[in-house]
Amino acid sequence: MTTEGTVNGEADAATFERLRQARPRVRAELGKIVVGQEEPVSQLLTAMFAGGHCLIHGPLATGKTVLVDAVARVMDLSFKRIQFTPDLMPSDISGAEVLEEDQSGHRVTRFVKGPVFCNILMADEINRTPPKTQAALLEVMQEKQVTLGGRSHPLPAPFYVLATQVSMEQEGTYPLPEAQQDRFMLSILMDYLPEKDEGAIVRQSTGLERPAVERVIGARDLLDFQRAVRSVQLPPAVGKYIVDLVDSTRPTVKGAPDFVKEYVIWGAGLRASQNIALAAKSAAAQEGRRSVALADVKKVLIPVLRHRVVLSFRAEVDKLTVEDVVRQLIERVPAPQAA
Repeated sequence: MTTEGTVNGEADAATFERLRQARPRVRAELGKIVVGQEEPVSQLLTAMFAGGHCLIHGPLATGKTVLVDAVARVMDLSFKRIQFTPDLMPSDISGAEVLEEDQSGHRVTRFVKGPVFCNILMADEINRTPPKTQAALLEVMQEKQVTLGGRSHPLPAPFYVLATQVSMEQEGTYPLPEAQQDRFMLSILMDYLPEKDEGAIVRQSTGLERPAVERVIGARDLLDFQRAVRSVQLPPAVGKYIVDLVDSTRPTVKGAPDFVKEYVIWGAGLRASQNIALAAKSAAAQEGRRSVALADVKKVLIPVLRHRVVLSFRAEVDKLTVEDVVRQLIERVPAPQAA
């Protein structure tokens, strides 16, 4: 089977090389605007090259919106931002049909597209809006189309939802259910910056000059890269390691570690295994490799599992985080021997 951008061995190699060269160029352009935050930037690119959506959370004013806006400009993608509020309705996101008169005086319906019709949608403070509106957005994420009045309206490709969550205050919020959080490929944490980086941002943001970024890749490139990522090989031993790791997060499974039974209420599901494999493939492809290595898997474990493992009250008392649980699992689950 042949596809544009990944046609045969030679063309496929060219796509991998384009991806390998694009990554440092994209990061260099983003570095003109986004100071520090190397790990969140790397995780976001890993998800986008794989075609996944992301949850981005952290303290206030850590550059979440700035990062998403900069990514859209560097990748030449259409970008829209929705500020989620308690009174936001599903039609405010997906669009609505309006009744109007045509030139002959007949009444006709016309579909008015909502802000989801873009390449990158930033769902700002997604847990500020009621479940009905959250579900409408998550349905669009899954189907990549809006269906209204019996007609389907496809979204532009590629399509990404990058959502932020309010984490510092709980009043007036509607937490995303675990099943809906599972739709996001990665959960990315953007924490406070070191003093040096924060000082650089203060000087940059309060000056007269605004950094300009250049377009490095486009929508067509991203679609080619997504196909290339999926063509990366997952060795059976590495695939089994992924499944074993995810299985060990489930406290009800026979043979689960004692600390998981004590600290975890609900473990990760099948979609976690799928997203670990896909994110690891993306990490490998960005380095020009055609096969997933163990290091690729370990690199993506925490952002994939961070929002999929539910901890118990005992974990909160003992000040244990999902990251702590994942690190312990890496030590406990036997890794495949290198060939």
